[in-house]
This record gives sequence, C-alpha cells and structure tokens, in this order.
Amino acid sequence: MYLKSILTIIIYLVLSNTIDNQAFAQGYKIKTIVIDAGHGGKDGATHGVYSKEKDVALKTALNLGRALQDSLKDIKVIYTRESDVFIPLYERINIANNAKADLFISIHLNDMPVRVSRVVDYYKKVRGRKVPVYRTITSKSTSTRGTETFVSGTRRLDEQDEVIKRENASMFLEENYQKNYEGFIANTPESDIMLSLMKQTNRERSLKFASMLQQEYVNAGRINRGVQEKSLAVLARAAMPAVLTEIGFVSNPQEEDYMNSAEGQNEIVSGIIKAIKNYKRIAETSF
Repeated sequence: MYLKSILTIIIYLVLSNTIDNQAFAQGYKIKTIVIDAGHGGKDGATHGVYSKEKDVALKTALNLGRALQDSLKDIKVIYTRESDVFIPLYERINIANNAKADLFISIHLNDMPVRVSRVVDYYKKVRGRKVPVYRTITSKSTSTRGTETFVSGTRRLDEQDEVIKRENASMFLEENYQKNYEGFIANTPESDIMLSLMKQTNRERSLKFASMLQQEYVNAGRINRGVQEKSLAVLARAAMPAVLTEIGFVSNPQEEDYMNSAEGQNEIVSGIIKAIKNYKRIAETSF
C-alpha cells in the first residue's frame, strides 16, 4: 500500500512537470473556457419568490458565453448545458477536462437554509390545567446578501457547511454516484494523494481568478463574502483552474430582482468578463 502511494505521487509529478514544461515552451495562451450553469432538470429545488436557481444560472451562463465570444474572438466557449437538463457533476468537469479547457466557471445562486422551530399555538385545558399546544413553523433569512466564490478544497463530505452540502447534493441524484465519485467520498490514501496533487497544481491560479472575480463584484457595489476553499464535487477533478461563483442570494427578494433584471444580468456578466480578461493577461505573461 505504501509503495503504491509513492508510485502514484511519482507518476503524477512527472506528468505534471511534463505538462508545465510543454505549456511554457509553446507560450501559454487561454484558448478554451467552459461555462457551467449550475443544477438543471430534476436538480432544481432552490428557488426564490418567483424564480429558480437553475433558470437564472442558465440565463447568466448563456449571456456570459455570448458576451465573451463578442469581446474575445479568439476564445472558444463551451457550455456544460444550454437547456433545462440534468447533467451529473462528474460529467460537467469531464467536459472541461476532455476539451483541455484553460478555465472552468460554474455559476450558481446562493440560498439560506430553512430553520424549523416550534411555537405555542394555543392552550387547552387538560384535567383543569392549561397545556400548551405547539405548531411547527419554518423560516428563512431574506436579508442575507452578497457574492462569494469557491475553489476546490480538501475537507471531507461530512465536514461541510450548509452551502457546500447543498451544492454537493446533486451527486446523490445520480444512479451510480458511489462509483462516479469514488475517491471523492471514499477516504483512501491513494485518492487523497491524487486529489490533493491535482488541486495543488491549479490552486494558486484558481485563487487568483476567484479574487479577481470577487473584486469585480465589489467594484459594482456588491457585498463581498470572500473567496473560500471548499470540497466541491464539481471542482474536485478539474485539470485546470476552476471556480464556483455564487452571484447572489435567491432567498433575498432584492437580489432575486437584481439577478433577474436586464441591468443586473449585464452588470454580473460584465464583471465576470473583466475578471477573465485580467486573468488572461496575467496568465499569459506572468505565470
């Protein structure tokens, strides 16, 4: 088992070094960007007052792709989905890996968890005593707002917060999820080593782009909830810099209106494109 782990590390380091040397020798250029509209099809429970996350994410992804092709003619844009269909998480990143993409952007809308509590509804008399009768109520914060962007981290599935549990929940809608995510869910030395090395290879570039993205949101007057490293299934096997960006809270009525409006869409898309252009310039000259 120990020798197998060592061999895994050696092979991966050799391959990584070879790829890096080839990229340097040829002159690195960002040529292909994969845009992933989060969720879709049967994976579409998250919603606001009148819109669903999967629909707004798709609209944003398509608007981003069209604007990107208009402003950067030399960039090839690939979508993981262009309609309301369910695409397994592993297939989304496989699309990017197979296309040898230079950047992967997954677009999502944030949501606040539902809180369940019991309150006294009324009192009734039982044997001369007042006994409370309870009812269950659910509530959700509608004031939380802002944007945040995630890059792939290393924490295990059972260590995740509510946001990441929600984003990873898509995998459990797949028939063969245990096979599809073997190594992401399983706690084996080999899978830990491989995933850790894959993530480290692109970690700095992912963080750089995520920071640029958040800065553009801030420039537009949005609340900055920061860049975080989380264990996200959709990013776990990315062979390129990859981010998942939450463009706002669909649970907040004002942000829901903003993300659905033409003005909001233009502002969000414009910010993402500015971040891509800044990242492209640095990646092609400094990395």
